[in-house]
Amino acid sequence: MRVVDQELQREQNYVANLYARLDALQREAEQQLVAVRRLDVGGNHQSRSERDTFARLYEDRIVQLREVDDRLAFGRLEVAADPSDADSASGTGSSSGSGSGATDASVYRYIGRLGLRDEDLQPILLDWRVPQASAFYQATAATPLGARARRHLLSKGRDIIRIEDEILDAALLEGDAAAAHQGEGALLAALTAQRTGHMSDIVSTIQAEQDRIIRSELKGVLVVQGGPGTGKTAVALHRAAYLLYTHRDRLKNSGVLIVGPSESFLNYIEAVLPSLGETGVVLASVGQLYPGIEATREDAPAVAAIKGQASMARLIARAVRSRQRVPAAAQVLVVNGDRITLKPQLIETAIHRARAGGKPHNEARVTFVKNALAALSREWLAQLKSQGRSMDDSDLPMLREDLRLADDVRVALNTAWLPLTPEKLVQDLYARPQWLAQLTPTWTPAQRALLHRPRDAEFTISDVPLLDEAADHLGEYNVVDAAQKREQKEQRKRDVENAELAISNMEVKGLVNAKALADSFAELGDRATTAERAALDRTWTYGHVVVDEAQELSPMQWRLVLRRGPLRSFTIVGDIAQAASAAAASNWRDALAPLLDSSQEESRWRLEELTVNYRTPSQIASAAESMALAHNLPITPAKSVRASEWPIETLPDVVSAVRRERSLGLGGTVAVIVLEPALAGVVASLSAEFGSAAFGSSVVGVGAAGLLKEVAVLTPHDAKGLEFDAVVVVDPAGIVAASSRGAGALYVAMTRPTQRLYLVSTGELPAGL
Repeated sequence: MRVVDQELQREQNYVANLYARLDALQREAEQQLVAVRRLDVGGNHQSRSERDTFARLYEDRIVQLREVDDRLAFGRLEVAADPSDADSASGTGSSSGSGSGATDASVYRYIGRLGLRDEDLQPILLDWRVPQASAFYQATAATPLGARARRHLLSKGRDIIRIEDEILDAALLEGDAAAAHQGEGALLAALTAQRTGHMSDIVSTIQAEQDRIIRSELKGVLVVQGGPGTGKTAVALHRAAYLLYTHRDRLKNSGVLIVGPSESFLNYIEAVLPSLGETGVVLASVGQLYPGIEATREDAPAVAAIKGQASMARLIARAVRSRQRVPAAAQVLVVNGDRITLKPQLIETAIHRARAGGKPHNEARVTFVKNALAALSREWLAQLKSQGRSMDDSDLPMLREDLRLADDVRVALNTAWLPLTPEKLVQDLYARPQWLAQLTPTWTPAQRALLHRPRDAEFTISDVPLLDEAADHLGEYNVVDAAQKREQKEQRKRDVENAELAISNMEVKGLVNAKALADSFAELGDRATTAERAALDRTWTYGHVVVDEAQELSPMQWRLVLRRGPLRSFTIVGDIAQAASAAAASNWRDALAPLLDSSQEESRWRLEELTVNYRTPSQIASAAESMALAHNLPITPAKSVRASEWPIETLPDVVSAVRRERSLGLGGTVAVIVLEPALAGVVASLSAEFGSAAFGSSVVGVGAAGLLKEVAVLTPHDAKGLEFDAVVVVDPAGIVAASSRGAGALYVAMTRPTQRLYLVSTGELPAGL
């Protein structure tokens, strides 16, 4: 047998043993789950909660073991053995090698998606996130970090189909050992693989500059700047998985939020984190960060720009305060046949006292109503006494109740201080031009006209931060709900104390913590995960927030994101040159201003740059950068690691371009990127040429739902963060001319392909092309 076949068989045998262990652990967890579910715990509430909690632990373990089945082990690190340290006791998960490629001075460590131990509890597979695995990504010939060689295991299903070696110690290239090392490089193999419409993880091919960022400290604000194709999104997702693993105690109960630019983007990345062994993460676009609203529609650029300004926060605050109004004149109220005069001064005093408490509008309204009723009841009592009625202070509670139920009083108090929902406040702001004019005396009529729309119009992505801002000022609409939430917090404190006692009684310390157990101490056995509970609670604060395509966020969107992460622990990834939003900043310092205290600006954020373009062929990257520079975009130059064999082509129509791509017979995915106004016409042309969607035979899809089709038609915004084998850009000059950020939108569109780029144009191309 050839040496290469021997090595391949050796790795196959080792990986087969890993899968056998994985299957055994899964069967064990399934058996434990069945046993726990069969437990008869009687009617004791705490015992039922304990049983359900341990059932959840086993369910989560089973899900984790199933998710990592594909490419369970993807690497082997050959390290220099330390004679002073017994490897089997070191917890490194390595195994000594005795065959080709191993020497008495070498030890093998296998790297995978999660850690595994054998029946004797000896490590047989290292989780890629542990410190001992970092050399797999960071070691170089100049700085080997104790590593002698790095082997990539390329698999299909559970079979190893190829091995790729990188030699870091020249001694391994001498004699018989040299024959055991081979391969053309796992990174390039991954780069040339066809795209499928879903993002693949890069855990097996993470490079040194990426790994350093992934493993950087949790605290503070980390900004990762990089041009197209440098792996920003992949780094962000792997960093989320790494932080959840490394800081599990801190993040398990608070969770991690990942904010993406669009629904298309979220669909594209949704499978990556589960494949890395993490399922407790909330993925959301900005349009989904306000519970109950799924905003997907973009405003026109001019409208989005004005809604995104930081001054909108002050406008919302003024709008809320303006709904606390002192009447211009005294009002006569009829209560039980008596005529009572409600003076403006009484309302003014009640409003002042309610505001002094600092509570949100709806919660402070309770104080306002109590003060107003108390003052009005005293005036009524004085009036009744002056009429000769035999009454005293003991009658005040009865009078207050009569006032509270009287229609005239309720109308007067609601007129002075009406309870509001964020939705109604924002809708009224847009639909009542006179009210908006009163709130914006320095605005021009044209600026106000941008916000005008019917009250029943659907909310847009730019509205979500305004709704959240309003909710922050208004508080809970239903005061009963607010009281229930306060009681729930008190109950949770008691549940944690009970959980600590339960853990002590069951002798399972270290397997589950008190907070996790307390989550199950509810009468109905709340089974929601941290991620599920967080997504439904507007006031939930996350332990860490990842923002992708962050250059697009407006100041108001940053305020929204900050409320989700008040600890200011952020990973922010993006490329200022790709900013296409009308409200986006032109540099990171300005972009982060809403996120940071001005006094701490320099110390609270740090910048890392990715400088290697792994995705975009050099000829496409060069053309895109040339166009960007011609339009004065602040690009981060990146070196492409490869070229493709196909030149950029310019064709007269979109059908010809797609037909040209499909004629190559290479398969893969094709994106057609077109401005929103022309999208319907492009879809109709392509559907007519390549099959009718009505008969289920079309290869053409639109937006997020179309990513799994052979041809996906997207707007430049929907294409952000995605990658395709081939891209057709329709009317590049029109994209540039569409807005002040049009060149950034074209830069995004041109840098989506991993292989081929087609430009559809019948006129002049934009400057730089």
